[in-house]
Amino acid sequence: MQAWRGVDIPELPGRGPQLRLYDTADRQVRPTAPAETATMYVCGITPYDATHLGHAATYLAFDLVHRVWRDNGHRVHYVQNVTDVDDPLFERAARDGVDWRDLGARETQLFREDMSALRVLPPQDYIGATESIDEVIELVEKLLATGAAYTVEDPEHPDIYFRADATTQFGYESNYDHDTMMRLFAERGGDPERTGKADALDALLWRAERPDEPSWPSPFGPGRPGWHVECAAIALSRVGFGFDVQGGGSDLIFPHHEFSAAHAECATGERRFARHYAHAGMIGWEGHKMSKSRGNLVLVSHLRAAGTDPAAIRLGLLAGHYRSDRFWSDAVLAEANERLRRWRAATSLATGPDAGDLIRRVRRYLADDLDTPKVLAAFDGWVTDALEYGGRDSAAPETVATAADALLGIR
Repeated sequence: MQAWRGVDIPELPGRGPQLRLYDTADRQVRPTAPAETATMYVCGITPYDATHLGHAATYLAFDLVHRVWRDNGHRVHYVQNVTDVDDPLFERAARDGVDWRDLGARETQLFREDMSALRVLPPQDYIGATESIDEVIELVEKLLATGAAYTVEDPEHPDIYFRADATTQFGYESNYDHDTMMRLFAERGGDPERTGKADALDALLWRAERPDEPSWPSPFGPGRPGWHVECAAIALSRVGFGFDVQGGGSDLIFPHHEFSAAHAECATGERRFARHYAHAGMIGWEGHKMSKSRGNLVLVSHLRAAGTDPAAIRLGLLAGHYRSDRFWSDAVLAEANERLRRWRAATSLATGPDAGDLIRRVRRYLADDLDTPKVLAAFDGWVTDALEYGGRDSAAPETVATAADALLGIR
């Protein structure tokens, strides 16, 4: 699958501090320690609807990780999947009377356009679940061979499940208790009531063929992948075990990231799937949770169609810390538009205040768990000085514009 078109990133002189991120599993901010090539896997969309601001906030957060690593001199091997075979996609396609493949292709293309407009750096590997069936089958075979997976006793639908107790450390990534796991499992795509399972928490690996559903041949019968195993298989085949950052929204902490890690750990015999598990907060609208059921989604494509500058969308989302649950509103957008106007006015001046201290502080704040509120405040301070008091450095406005572009994706 093809990703969206990349953007040129200007280079800044010097290097910033090592990036430190909050790790969900360890419950603390700690350094990332990539080799020359940093590795990152971020879970992608299920393409049954358009990109909303919650999606955008997640991909902007990991776009900052990507940019900070590159600013520190690393190459970055970034992988993102597309869950282009899943129940929500089939249900929406049936509701709208369209082929599920056409719906998935259409929404994936809209996602690409939104990401390109937002100047999100594209992944090196952009992989659909339907492109990864062979890798999934190989992983399921390994899990069956080790006893970590089993086939339910159901002659009609012999689905394959992963044993939640197959690893002694299951639960280390989310740190949730069993009751919380059970509640979230039921809410987020799990099937605790499925008869024949050894444990209600066991997760689907391979769904046996059903009428009117796509399926692929396998040694254990025709069917299609479960959700979590898809990401485990793609990550293992593209970046390998023990990559630097596993990313996604906070709603993926459990069950998705917990199970994908457990799948990979059982298959390899290794201990920790990713060195860092990092998660972005949720975006609400005018004081309420943003959700399809509420009908209050704010779509990136709709904002763009209404004439909103994508740079203002970036600034509005970056005004809050990436890990915090926060709300979008007309006031947030108005503030972002005004900030963008001032930044552009200041960086268009012939001269301005010295930019050296600003660049050092911005790099330091980004390295401290992507502290964008402090970053924006630092830029605002320089902008105010430039607009109200001027300066004598003829290189400063361009330097500040370059920093905003390279580190924040704003120009």
